[in-house]
Amino acid sequence: MLTRALRSPLAWVSIVVVGVLAVAGLYWFQPWKLVTDEVVDEALPAVVTSSGAATATPTASATAAPTTTAPAANRVLAAGDFISHEHETRGSAEIVRLANGGHQLVLRGLDTSNGPDLRVWLTDQPVIDGTAGWRVFDDGRWVEVAKLKGNKGDQVYDLPASVDLATTRSVTIWCKRFSVSFGAAELKSA
Repeated sequence: MLTRALRSPLAWVSIVVVGVLAVAGLYWFQPWKLVTDEVVDEALPAVVTSSGAATATPTASATAAPTTTAPAANRVLAAGDFISHEHETRGSAEIVRLANGGHQLVLRGLDTSNGPDLRVWLTDQPVIDGTAGWRVFDDGRWVEVAKLKGNKGDQVYDLPASVDLATTRSVTIWCKRFSVSFGAAELKSA
């Protein structure tokens, strides 16, 4: 009976359609990412706190000759802790002004779920707790900094000069495919 059903062109068309839908569904949802992690462990920039102490060891060689003038220092302009939205998210975010005048977004201890199309966005929107905050970030002005390098660990992103830091209120881990925030941090002046 089964061999007779497989002789029908309609049966083969149905099998092909089901196969195409299954492949498309796997591509779209990428369910394996729910059980896999991408860990990133980048060197974070040393920054000087308001007390004058460095928060990380500079990468300069210990054998370097001492300087007679105090070098320009990297400074944290704004910082905040992540809250969870669609997926549990922990860690912190900082906007760092580098001694050379550039800016970086630093994600410290990020821990969130993996997803099919995760991006790092800076936005002018406030961070709202709960499900009400899941979709607010694309309502206003936002800048896509980059694709998220990994869902766990320390990460550094160079910011383009075009980013308006005066209007930046938050950073979100944004799932572009499903238009939802996995987690976000409100950036408060340091």
